Amino acid sequence: MKTKKNLIWLVVSLLVISIVLAGCSNNAGSSGEGGNKSEENWQLSIGTASMGGAFFPVGQEIANLVTKYVDGAKMTPEVTAGALENPRLIANGDVELGITNANLAYFAANGMKPYEGKLEVSAVSLLHPSVFHIITMADSPINSIADLKGKKIAVGPAGGGTLPILQALLEQYGLSMDDIVPNYLSYNDGFTQLSDGNVDVALALSGYPASAVVEISTSKDIKFIEIADDKLDNILAKYSYYSKVKVPKDVYKLKGDATAIGVPNVLLVNNNLDEQLVYNITKAIFDNLDEFKEANANAKQIDIETADQTPIPLHPGAKKYFDERK
Repeated sequence: MKTKKNLIWLVVSLLVISIVLAGCSNNAGSSGEGGNKSEENWQLSIGTASMGGAFFPVGQEIANLVTKYVDGAKMTPEVTAGALENPRLIANGDVELGITNANLAYFAANGMKPYEGKLEVSAVSLLHPSVFHIITMADSPINSIADLKGKKIAVGPAGGGTLPILQALLEQYGLSMDDIVPNYLSYNDGFTQLSDGNVDVALALSGYPASAVVEISTSKDIKFIEIADDKLDNILAKYSYYSKVKVPKDVYKLKGDATAIGVPNVLLVNNNLDEQLVYNITKAIFDNLDEFKEANANAKQIDIETADQTPIPLHPGAKKYFDERK
């Protein structure tokens, strides 16, 4: 009987010890503050845009750098509807990081339309600038924004960054979205439809060269639809986050340099993402900026000296990185 009791106590003691050890193991995987998960097994996503623009390849290379240089982190690029949707995806926890335009970052962080309520997003850095491409065939009779009335236009994906700029531009000409026939397509599909003659104009908000525009320009002659100087000046005066950008003619085999609306792009992150992790992500990108530029043409337009001049506050982890550089 005594032997049986000893055996029972031995089994109970071993069970208690195993529970205690399991608890210690779980605690070791959390940080001391707020119970954040260990940086040793971060599974991260970055929201980009549709294929054919610049966001996806830029996001893909950011993911490569983070996976390569941040211990224990693995990041994957996600195809999304683009700049307009990405802040919502970040705030909802669908992705941890995302790329958007400076104007949309400001709207999202401050609860301005098209967003309802302030979103929990902050900045990691500025990236490359995007250019608002308004493209038609070289022999098209469309030569002005006024000529867009009644035309079929591939405006980019629903939720993409082209829409706020298009609306501001149409307004300058006394037009609205009701005056055009919008086709909500990815950049690749939109420019394919333009090449096939199924739409009259295709739009893209992308750093140049944009792959979808390059592809059509290799087989067809295209042109930028120019914006009248006075209309462009009005837009720049009203919206300080836009700028005037010159697109060299050689980029898309144009007859002359094109003038377009430009907007800086911003890498965003959820406000609640671990500070040390965001620091390491920022460090992985900017300590290896030469590698980034070698792998991606748009990254060549990223300036580390102005990368912290974002339209919304930096995440504390990103701020720590840039402060250390000063």
